[in-house]
Amino acid sequence: MTRLRRVAMLLALACAPAYAQNPASLPMPATGSVQVGFTPWDNVEAMVVAAIDEAQRQILVQAFSFTSRPIASALINAKRRGVDVQVLADRTQTYTGEGNRIPDLVAAGIPVRVEVRYASAHNKVMIIDAVGRDPAVITGSFNWTRAAQRQNAENVVILRRNRPLADAYLRNWKQHHADALPYASAR
Repeated sequence: MTRLRRVAMLLALACAPAYAQNPASLPMPATGSVQVGFTPWDNVEAMVVAAIDEAQRQILVQAFSFTSRPIASALINAKRRGVDVQVLADRTQTYTGEGNRIPDLVAAGIPVRVEVRYASAHNKVMIIDAVGRDPAVITGSFNWTRAAQRQNAENVVILRRNRPLADAYLRNWKQHHADALPYASAR
């Protein structure tokens, strides 16, 4: 075996534990469908609301900033029709952000936990029906805000019917949920 091959094998073995710790970092099959939107040209807010309206069982949210009334209303309506809606939110944005909709979600009985471990909980993710037949993952730069739709250049990707992807996002959401504090006690 050449020296170069031995070095390559040792490097591969050294990297193996990182993959073993996070199997989501391995390539996944491309399955299902992909829908994309770009603000300010596309009505991304309406795309997100439509996906929320399709939810059957559960919506898990990770939010950095949350000021969108239509998205908050769609989540509240989903809760009212029996969908399990849960939210993880960034601490600073939750308690200092102007026009924040998090108190509306809490008032509607949606459990909100606040991420306090990080300088910025900057995820913008919705996982819809992760354990159902047709899971969907919504992600991208698009915050759940009015400004993201009307003032910013943003993107959103809605990935449907990709079980391994939904599972990876679900595992990540659960890890963040375990570290977060209930809304009322996180100040």
